Amino acid sequence: MCTTCGCGSGQTRIGGVVVAAHEHDQFVPVHEHEHSLLLSHSHPHTHDHVHAHVHDHTAPKGEARIVKLERDILEKNNEFARANRAWFAAHGVQVLNLVSSPGSGKTTLLVKTIEALRGVRPVAVIEGDQETALDAQRIRATGAPAIQINTGKGCHLDAHMVGHALERLPVARGSLLLVENVGNLVCPAAFDLGEAHKVAVLSVTEGEDKPLKYPDMFRAASLMLLNKCDLLPHLDFDIDAAIAYAKRVNPSLEIIRVSARTGEGMADWLEWIERRRPAVEAQAEA
Repeated sequence: MCTTCGCGSGQTRIGGVVVAAHEHDQFVPVHEHEHSLLLSHSHPHTHDHVHAHVHDHTAPKGEARIVKLERDILEKNNEFARANRAWFAAHGVQVLNLVSSPGSGKTTLLVKTIEALRGVRPVAVIEGDQETALDAQRIRATGAPAIQINTGKGCHLDAHMVGHALERLPVARGSLLLVENVGNLVCPAAFDLGEAHKVAVLSVTEGEDKPLKYPDMFRAASLMLLNKCDLLPHLDFDIDAAIAYAKRVNPSLEIIRVSARTGEGMADWLEWIERRRPAVEAQAEA
């Protein structure tokens, strides 16, 4: 898990503003004017966020400490996730967390999704990458609001980062909020952001055995989008095996074959999103 892989030892930047450094087992705000830059709403985030990274591998004491820190980190993250989820419910915001390996086509898929929903419902995007704002720029070019979170050496988004992003991102009531997580099939599986569903994107340019190699991610997902299907005639990818492996890991996993390039499966993807929308609106009205 990421408490032992060395991630997160750098600074996190949200919309180009440095908001935190993960050092010495503490969350440290490093921008003295941080809160003056954030749009206010009733979404409190305290600064006792713990995201420790321990390299004491001595056994058994070191291992016991690592296990405790992992548990503490996830418990703290879950507190922030609950706060995020309450805010989403109060504002009728439907949140999907898109997770995958790098290069699976998530950003292109998001662009096509936004274009298809233009004039139908508002869409906003939170982009997660270690560096650059390239993906957020691509999203903004569609007219949708987007904010970039740069995690530095971090390998995933966490609920606290998403909460801070919400303070700067204009998210209209009833919006679809799409979170594009850092490209990584390991750590994002463990971190709840407050989303309604995780959506795993598996490209046919990857191995069909990915669900078996990274079972936690596919087990945590509600839907798998099998992307870039237009390339199947040019590949040796065994699509039936990929589906079977995914179902072996998660029998309830829904699977849609898509191609953001040709539009294959996009109607099914949009219908999947829409089927889950009434529950979100009902929460907002309750």
